[in-house]
Parts: sequence; C-alpha cells; structure tokens
Amino acid sequence: MTQDQPPHEGTFPDSVWMDVLSAVDRTYADLVDYQERLERQNAELESLRSFHASVLASVSDILIVVSRTGEVEEVSASVPARTHLARAELQGRPAADLFAAADRTALAAAMRRATDSHAPVTIEAGLLTPDGPCPVEVSLSPRFDDRGRSAGLVLTARSVAELRQAYAELERSHAELKAAQALLVRNEKLASLGRLLAGVAHELNNPISFVYANAHALERYAAKFEQYFQQVQAGASREDLMRLREDLKLDREVRNLRDAVHGARDGAERVRDIVEDLRRLSSEGSGEMETFDLVAVTQVAAAWVLRGARHKVEVVTTGLPTLSVTGRPGHIQQVVMNLVQNALDAVEEVEVPKVTLDHAIVGDLAVLSVCDNGAGVPDALSQAIFDPFFTTKPVGRGTGLGLPISHKIAEEHGGRLVLAEKAPGACFRLELPLDRETR
Repeated sequence: MTQDQPPHEGTFPDSVWMDVLSAVDRTYADLVDYQERLERQNAELESLRSFHASVLASVSDILIVVSRTGEVEEVSASVPARTHLARAELQGRPAADLFAAADRTALAAAMRRATDSHAPVTIEAGLLTPDGPCPVEVSLSPRFDDRGRSAGLVLTARSVAELRQAYAELERSHAELKAAQALLVRNEKLASLGRLLAGVAHELNNPISFVYANAHALERYAAKFEQYFQQVQAGASREDLMRLREDLKLDREVRNLRDAVHGARDGAERVRDIVEDLRRLSSEGSGEMETFDLVAVTQVAAAWVLRGARHKVEVVTTGLPTLSVTGRPGHIQQVVMNLVQNALDAVEEVEVPKVTLDHAIVGDLAVLSVCDNGAGVPDALSQAIFDPFFTTKPVGRGTGLGLPISHKIAEEHGGRLVLAEKAPGACFRLELPLDRETR
C-alpha cells in the first residue's frame, strides 16, 4: 500500500495500539497492587480474628456480647463451659434466657438503663448452669459503632463467691498490712530508744546516786539521835545531855537531816519523772484517740532525744505555750522523736548547731515545725525522703523507716507531714487537726 492509498478498513495506527498496551499494563499493575493490598488486609483480618478468638478463649470471667435487640452475638469460652451449651446454641439466643427466670425482669431493666445512660450498670443475677443458678455479679457496659450509635451491650460476670473470697483475702491483706505497720512503728521506736540508752543510764544514775548518798547520811543522823535518846531514857542529867548534844553536833545534824530528806525526795521525784517519760515513750500508742497537749509531747520527745545526743545542740522552742490536738500521743511522740533526731544528725558538722521547734495554729490545724541550720535536703532527694528504706545516713545510723512511718502516722491522724521550703537547713511541718474545743 502506497502513501496515497487509504488504510484498510478495520486497521489502526501504531500509536493507538501503543496507548492500548500502556493502558493494559497500567490496569494489570493496578490489579496486582490491589491484590497485594487485599492479601495484606486479609492477613490482618485473619490475625485480628485469631487474636479475638484467643482473647475469648482466655477470658476466665463470663463475657457475653449482646446485640441492640438483646440477642447473644458472641461469648467467651467460659460461657459454654459454665452453661454446658454449645456456642452455636448460644448465638442468636436472648441473653436474658441464660439467667434465672426470677432475675430476667431486673436484667432487662438494667440493660435498658445502661443503653439509655451510656454508662455501665452492675446487678446481681443467677447464671443458669447444670447445677442450678449460680449467683454472679453482672456488669453491663454499652458499646457503640463507628458513628457513636448504640450497638448493643457487653456483659461481664464473675461468681459472687469468688468476689467474696477476693474481698476476704483483701481484708486479710489489709489486716496483715496494718499489723506489719504497727510492728514497724514499734521497731522504729525501739531503735530510737536504743540510741538513747546511754543518756537514760546517765539520767537515772544521777538521781539514784543522790538518793543513795542521802540515805547514808540519814543513817548516820539516825545513829546519833538514837544515842542521844538512849541517854535521855537512861535518866542522864541535863548537863550530860547538853554535853552529849554538843559532842554529837545534833543542832547542825537536824538542819542537815532536813536537807537530806529534801534531797532524797528530789532525787526520787526525778527518778519518778524519768520512769514516767519512759513509760509514755515505750507505750504502743494504740487504742482510742484522746486529747493531749502537742507542746508537752514535743518537749518530752525532744528531751529524750537530747539525752542521747552525741554533741551539744541548742534547741529553741517557740510559738504557742499549749496546743490541744486529738490523737494517739504515743505515736505523735514517736514522730517528733524521729524529726528531732534527724535534725540533730543534720547539724553534726555545723559549727553552731541549732534546732527550732515552733508551735502554731494555721486555720483548723495545729502545726509543729522542726527546723535545723544544717545543709538541708537537696532538690533531687526531696521526692524520695518519704520512701521506705531510703536514707542518706551511713550504714548502721539509719533504717530509712523513720520518715515513712512518721508520714503514715500523720495521715492516720487526719494530718500530714511535709518538707517545708527553708534555706539554709531543712524544715519539716507536722500538721494535725486541732481539738474541736480549740477551733
């Protein structure tokens, strides 16, 4: 065919065929890409189905997915195991039929309430089993589709007996925790008391020695008076009695006798006060709350810590002279002892050590501030100082329990123990509710 001749009918130029082939290639590539995406989505769907099935098989609690009309759509493997009904028998069945007839009205009302309120509802019902209705606690939670519309409910249930057993175990754990905490309080109190034994021995030794010396003096005075009265009873003359009185120096001994009696009494009273302080210090502090003077408790606690101090520290008490609070004075005394002991430890290297105990009322709270002029608490450690067993003291000097126990005791009394902002040094604030009559 020449150039001038027209093409045969039904034939196309090569450019048209090239366009067709290019379009076919693009379509094939699109189909391959679509198939690959479809295969990936199918694999993801299979993985999701497998995950969904494994979850339903692993759930030990009763789990029932209910449609908007109340029929069962899906169940966990635990449902057929408990009801002895096959999964096929359960699907499409009214969910209420799985529970005792006496509970179905309440269950239907709870389902409506959960759907209308868009919030979970919990009731107790009897799940039908071959052995009869099993009491369970049922939680009905609404579920929604991707448009936020109600799609039905999810029912989860657990045996009431299991819940009661779990609650009993929780109660036992709570009781054991309280017992362990009480033991920690006592142990920490004994540790603090042990650090004070040397000071206690010194404090008791002084008044006891004083009483002992005066007792010996009283014994000598008694012997002289007995000798004089024997002569009186024997009928000695006035001149002989006057001479004997002068020889025995009875006039002076009478004055000394009075001083010895006063000295022995003062020494005995000091021993009595020390023993009373020890009794209060070693008391467990349990039992009913009582009203007491926080200032007096602070003074007793600080005095005991100072008795066992390894170095001389100026302790200044400021603020109110009395401050009535309600609580367990034995526990609060332990808190104050911990705070004062920590303050003394913090100023060991200070040239002029000083600890300030300030008492004030802030709103409805009685506030005791224990401040020192030591190095203070670094910011990096301020969040950890109330953690159990955390301590910056050398081994053998601290248990790391003083502040955590003190913090817990303050909370049990309706107050709190905090590290206040202060520079230089550290300042701890113990806040306790005031006695009602003081407010």
